[in-house]
Amino acid sequence: MHCYGDLVSYLSYGMILTGLWHLVHHRTTQTSYGRHMGFPPPARMVPARLAWFLQEMPALLIPLLLMLTSYKPSSVGKYQLLGSFCVHYFQRTFVYSLLTRGKPFPLGVMVAAGFFCSLNGFLQGHYLLHCAQFDDEWSADYRYKTGLLLFYIGMAINIHSDYILRNLRKPGEEVYKIPAGGLFEYVSGANYLGEIVEWFGYAVATWSLPALSFAVFSLCFIGPRAYYHHRFYQEQFKDYPKLRKALIPFVF
Repeated sequence: MHCYGDLVSYLSYGMILTGLWHLVHHRTTQTSYGRHMGFPPPARMVPARLAWFLQEMPALLIPLLLMLTSYKPSSVGKYQLLGSFCVHYFQRTFVYSLLTRGKPFPLGVMVAAGFFCSLNGFLQGHYLLHCAQFDDEWSADYRYKTGLLLFYIGMAINIHSDYILRNLRKPGEEVYKIPAGGLFEYVSGANYLGEIVEWFGYAVATWSLPALSFAVFSLCFIGPRAYYHHRFYQEQFKDYPKLRKALIPFVF
């Protein structure tokens, strides 16, 4: 398959600009789902488990299809990198979505997220398989090793933090409680911190504009959400830990 270099650049810069737009547009309010849902809620809602499954699936399915239709034995390093991307979305599609106890999603939010995951799945898969030029020594490069290490550390933090959040409430409960354990001892958005570390690690490992654009988008999208979660906890709980930060331990 031909490398559509201009399309890759347009999508990458578009993702960065969209992330920055979101950061500015939502500087005072957050996207309306979960605890930040407006009242009254939208008329069309989707159960949380189904919404997460449907919106995350394209980011797994599209790269897998690209790999199956363009396999080349000489590109093992590329498949290892894209495989890591798919590991994240396998976990989000088949584990996180089926275990979550979140509130129903507005249909519009689910559709927008699914559209983004489709574009990003294509962007990351197409770039790595058809555009990236990695020599045989790339897997020995410090950027590759450091980036993948950060990716899997971030993924472990994200999964562990989701586990803590999921077990704060019993099935059927809707009350909010103070999370504790893991990096929640230091930040309110430990799950978001883990995911941000993941994607910046991935950007280092691939050393590419598409991966960097996704990392920047993730920071702009879920970074502010961590801040508003932090403020929510402070407003809800008078005994909320004073030294706990929003996203970056000891800093912010």
